[in-house]
Amino acid sequence: MGGGGHGHASAMPTYKQDHKAMESASVPLSHRDTCAHLLIPLNKCRRATFYMPFSCGDQRHVYEECEYNAYLQRVEMKKQMGK
Repeated sequence: MGGGGHGHASAMPTYKQDHKAMESASVPLSHRDTCAHLLIPLNKCRRATFYMPFSCGDQRHVYEECEYNAYLQRVEMKKQMGK
């Protein structure tokens, strides 16, 4: 299935989030998860470039990788709960 050795160290989910920053950046509640620290600068880039499809690719990739890593963590926690 893969996973594990992906590139960016900043793509790791963190549980310590700045709630005031998320609120001031108007991050929707549904996206305030362990990767919201990456979504704030991504959305700033998107707004600055008028949502051009190829303009914020690196930031989008790191955010999506973080979401994938968070998913893998949840799967691993679920497996350990079943033991």
